[in-house]
Amino acid sequence: MISVPPLSADQRLQARAAATQARRHRAAAKARLRSGDLRLSELLELAQTDDVLAHLRVVEVLKALPRVGEKRAAETMDRHEIAASRRLRGLGRHQQAGLLAEFR
Repeated sequence: MISVPPLSADQRLQARAAATQARRHRAAAKARLRSGDLRLSELLELAQTDDVLAHLRVVEVLKALPRVGEKRAAETMDRHEIAASRRLRGLGRHQQAGLLAEFR
C-alpha cells in the first residue's frame, strides 16, 4: 500500500484553495451551459486543453443543458454507451459525435 506523505499546514491550505478554485471553474462552465452562453461543442473543445473541465462528469454536463433532466441524461448516456462515471476527456470520438449530433 502506498502511503501519502503528510502535508504541512501551508500545503493543506494551498490544496484547499486549488480545489475550491477548480470547483468554481466547473460550476461556472455548467452555469454558462445552462444559460446558453456556452455550447456543448465549445465545452468539449475546452476540455481537451483545460484539465479542470476535463474532469467534469458527462452526466453533470448533460443535466446542465437546457431541457435535460436526470431521466433524459440517463437515456442519452445509455443510447451512446457512455458509462455513468465517464468524464469529458474520457469520451471517445464516436460518443462525442453522437452527443453533438443530439444536442446541436
